[in-house]
Amino acid sequence: MGTTVSPEHANRHRRRWVLTGLAAACALLTGLVAAADLPVEELGRVETLSQPFAPHRVWVTDLLLQRSALMDLDEGRFLGQINGGYGPLLPLFSQARELVYMPSTFYSRLTYGERTDVVVIWDARTLAPVGEIQVPPKRALDAVALGHSALSDDGRYIALYNYTPAASISIVDLDAHAFVAEVSTPGCALVYAAGDARFFMICGDGSILTVEIDPEGSIAKQRIPRFCDPSRDPVTEKGVRVGDRWIFASFEGMVHGVDVSGPELVLETPWSLVDAADRLESWRTGGAQHLAVHAASGRLFALMHQGGTDTHKSAGEEVWVYDLARHRREQRIALRNPGVTIMGYPVEFGSDWVWPFTNLSDTLLDLLAPAGVEQIAVTQDEAPLLVTATTFSGSLGIYDARSGAFVRRVSGAGFTTELIQAPWRPGVAP
Repeated sequence: MGTTVSPEHANRHRRRWVLTGLAAACALLTGLVAAADLPVEELGRVETLSQPFAPHRVWVTDLLLQRSALMDLDEGRFLGQINGGYGPLLPLFSQARELVYMPSTFYSRLTYGERTDVVVIWDARTLAPVGEIQVPPKRALDAVALGHSALSDDGRYIALYNYTPAASISIVDLDAHAFVAEVSTPGCALVYAAGDARFFMICGDGSILTVEIDPEGSIAKQRIPRFCDPSRDPVTEKGVRVGDRWIFASFEGMVHGVDVSGPELVLETPWSLVDAADRLESWRTGGAQHLAVHAASGRLFALMHQGGTDTHKSAGEEVWVYDLARHRREQRIALRNPGVTIMGYPVEFGSDWVWPFTNLSDTLLDLLAPAGVEQIAVTQDEAPLLVTATTFSGSLGIYDARSGAFVRRVSGAGFTTELIQAPWRPGVAP
């Protein structure tokens, strides 16, 4: 049976809806008037960093977003960024000036068109560009940032690695604010600082090539043979520096040191990260940034995984810590997944649930996701942090570098992670 509605009842309903609509309209108008009374927000305001090189701040480069983000690890937040254009991103941090130098490549049509290569100079406090130096459009473009450029120890020169496919380096004089020379370096790749006005490169035959600029601006090259045997056990390009020493690891876990303190480079006697028992269990170094060092304590951190031959790019599951002076392992740190992000936002749920479901996403990550760590870095203060990342996430895993205890995950660095840098300047308080 149908329901009959009287005209009076229908009119009453219509009046009720009209009154509801009027009330909603009045509320909206009231909100608009209140919003109109708010002060106009000032646009274009620039904040200034009081401590751009504080110890627990790291720079995280993102190849997808074409930027390097400054992250505060103690507060777990994003502080700012500098852009890098197309190709590998390797910011260079001046110890003498509060400046950051970013070798960058730009195309007039974003991904094609006229190419321009420059060294962009950024103010480290405002993260604003303050100048640029144009260089030949030849710098190598690939997905490996380490070793693509270097800042000389005296802070005067930058060397950029070129690959066209002819190998060379471009020399930039920061005092003159100009490109000064291109140096042909056939068979040699990447570039590392080796003192005042001197750089070195690793060559395909296992030798080292040094390039030095004298006070008059003349450039001299010298070859040092047999740094390693690339046909038997090549070194990776992912070196780290501690003081006047560069440290590289080979595919099989041999540590090769280069002392750059004197007028001639000195090749140190290699030593091994792994012993016979480790080799039986197939432990190897691996990842995109697999070494870090804490200078004050003389400790070397190596990202390790279990894998076969030619797995030097595989993600790690542990970090092994060594006494550099004694060539002895002191600690093994089991790693956790740094965190999963989508478009820079962390994948997490259950953080506000009642125990025992609090932080359910962390629990699931630890249970289901492998560590998958591909980058590591260590801060250089008296309470150092070990920072870990994986390439296809913008999240960082933070550990106490002394005890190995897991501290937290920090998200917001970007969409992906290519490189972590911790350019702390001694004397700057936390």
